[in-house]
Amino acid sequence: MNPEPLDLIPFWCFFLIVLGLGMLSVEVGYRLGKSRHVRSPDEKDAPVAAMVASILGLLAFMLAFTFSMAGTRFEARRQAVLQEANAISTTWLRARLLPEPQRSEIRELLRRYTELRSQKIDMDSIKELIAESEKLHEQLWSRAVTAAEQDPGSIMTGLFLQSLNETIDLHSTRVFAGLMSRIPVTIWLALFSLNVLGMASVGYQAGLSATRRSPEMLILTLAFASVLCLNLDLDRAHEGLLHVNQQPLINLYHSMQAAQP
Repeated sequence: MNPEPLDLIPFWCFFLIVLGLGMLSVEVGYRLGKSRHVRSPDEKDAPVAAMVASILGLLAFMLAFTFSMAGTRFEARRQAVLQEANAISTTWLRARLLPEPQRSEIRELLRRYTELRSQKIDMDSIKELIAESEKLHEQLWSRAVTAAEQDPGSIMTGLFLQSLNETIDLHSTRVFAGLMSRIPVTIWLALFSLNVLGMASVGYQAGLSATRRSPEMLILTLAFASVLCLNLDLDRAHEGLLHVNQQPLINLYHSMQAAQP
């Protein structure tokens, strides 16, 4: 899997970068505002304040829009886990209808598959996890085909093939929702640009009005940096403070272990 450009930056480092850029932008804007005040003392800060409010409003709108996108993708990952757990559970139950030795072999493969799918996503091992999942798909399907060839007219085998096919399809759904359906880099660049411009405008207005640096500048910068990091946390499936709960798959695996003779 090819990672997104932002995936190369650790979560804590991303926060420090955004916060540092914001504070630097405020300071640069403040110095420019003071210099402008000295050169043009007659310039009023009221029009500048209106423009600063517009830029910050646009930044807030973009953050809300991005948060909605990231939240939708986070919920899609949660639903994909629940749907996969239900599909595997159905496949597990219908496997009991198959003849031996396919029944025991498939149920053992499903145990291994469920254990694999319940693991926490890690970008260092994601390729191996996906490859192992696809390998188990082939093994499960080959045994299901063998069972179908033994009794081509069996309704029970047909039901099992249907649920197994759904389980395999949901693998692609989880991969897409977790690794491919991401916030575009273009939107991130727009957010960074608006954040820099907004913080610089706040500093410029303060310098133009000849006021001292206010602690509120730091608080404002920290607030916008926190929301940016929250959006990133929702967008990432492998790192951060917010993770999709794998408990449905974990519970299913435990029930499979309990049913093992």
